[in-house]
Amino acid sequence: MSAPAPSPLAIVDVDPGKAPARQDEILTEAALAFVAELHRRFTPRRDELLARRDARRAEIARTSSLDFLPETAHVRDDASWRVAPAPAALNDRRVEITGPTDRKMTINALNSGAKVWLADFEDASAPTWENVIGGQVNLIDAYERRIDFTDPGSGKSYALKPAEELATVVVRPRGWHLDERHLQLDGTPVPGALVDFGLYFFHNAQRLLDLGKGPYFYLPKTESHLEARLWNEIFVFAQDYVGIAQGTVRATVLIETITAAYEMEEILYELRDHASGLNAGRWDYLFSIVKNFRDGGEKFVLPDRNAITMTAPFMRAYTELLVRTCHKRGAHAIGGMAAFIPNRRDPEANETALAKVRADKDREAGDGFDGSWVAHPDLVPVARTSFDAVLGDKPHQKDRLREDVEVSAADLIAVDSLDARPTYQGLVDAVRVGTRYIEAWLRGLGAVAIFGLMEDAATAEISRSQIWQWVDAGVVFENGEKATADLVRRIAGEELAAIRAEIGDEAFTSGTWQQAHDLLLKVALDTDYAAFLTLPAYELLD
Repeated sequence: MSAPAPSPLAIVDVDPGKAPARQDEILTEAALAFVAELHRRFTPRRDELLARRDARRAEIARTSSLDFLPETAHVRDDASWRVAPAPAALNDRRVEITGPTDRKMTINALNSGAKVWLADFEDASAPTWENVIGGQVNLIDAYERRIDFTDPGSGKSYALKPAEELATVVVRPRGWHLDERHLQLDGTPVPGALVDFGLYFFHNAQRLLDLGKGPYFYLPKTESHLEARLWNEIFVFAQDYVGIAQGTVRATVLIETITAAYEMEEILYELRDHASGLNAGRWDYLFSIVKNFRDGGEKFVLPDRNAITMTAPFMRAYTELLVRTCHKRGAHAIGGMAAFIPNRRDPEANETALAKVRADKDREAGDGFDGSWVAHPDLVPVARTSFDAVLGDKPHQKDRLREDVEVSAADLIAVDSLDARPTYQGLVDAVRVGTRYIEAWLRGLGAVAIFGLMEDAATAEISRSQIWQWVDAGVVFENGEKATADLVRRIAGEELAAIRAEIGDEAFTSGTWQQAHDLLLKVALDTDYAAFLTLPAYELLD
């Protein structure tokens, strides 16, 4: 008797009459079979690794410390290994632009003059089913050069530049913690990471090779080298499945969790045949410090987020260690985000902000980074100027080994080395930004302009985490007020009233403002700290 056929993936909670346009082009029988096989093979290991995160968090709560792993010292001590050489399309990464995969952004990012576009299914994209499917459609259309867009408001039309002028695409799937409720196997949701990776890889791996590029990825929220090992196993399987050469996939890992900062070399080692580099992700890194050391007392209390610059000693330790680690192993070191949105209506404020961006990118290039991120096309030439000045005609500066850098385990968590304190205005700002971002996210927008900065889900995470930490620590602000749940509720209520007055009753009622207010208070004040804001938020997402 032959074995029964594998259970097909079920498309759940999608009204056939309201399904995203061209869903059938993405969810073909063959593509779903591939995603189902990824799910069967790799989700059990994903589940084990999520449980391991919880166990490690409990250990940090007990010890208030972290150290480099003794069991992997042999990997760090072995000077012989290197990651695979970069493919031509990823050899020069001096400027990378980030953003969601909506149709207008797809065209603008590819046309921006940046070397790389981080096409984001993660923090810059609220995972509505429309966004999940639409993003896949837009990327295929871009590779087939059948994408255009006309802005319904301005009437302005957008189209792709010649192929040789377009950015190289690096896709960021969702983190391991998020499931995709619309695709299930035997009643179990498929991890969002496997949906985003699987659909993109299946449809585009060969198409990209035909274009002289390849399936390249950014891996978010990684917390250990074992999670990198899982991704490597997925890449090996996927390449065999579609019949392309091993090593075709390239992955850049975001070092945006404090635990990953202690395992950078091990992460590169696990992915070495597929590794492309590491990236320094600022806001999620700070969020991770709060999350992991929230029981650690006064020494781990962070000041206002805007007071934590990349020159803070513990942040400088993290970034310099990243550069040294990458160049020691032949990988690219990619710097952090410039989130400023240029405002042509205020030249004076614009120039002040641009000067800060230039200084930040000059510092990164001077420290040895091979490239950096921007959130807006107008910042591409600013960042490029900083890196051009250091790189010249060279594609990178991996030859700068930064052997002068010495970082101890304690340096990475020396939060109390920063001479700054939380302020009352910082609390107000956290409530304001958190409320406004969550409201937009619940409407399906993941990249949102708020007070002159392009914000994404990491913004909301650091905002609610700082509120939680300051209340938990009983911080007393400079005005004498103490951080309490009641104070946060009062500020949040005042902000909600101010928004209503600002936008009017009709716009307020048609938005998701009350839901955003309630969710922010829940994740900022609940004694049981939610591991990720996006988990309860996803339950509210249409």
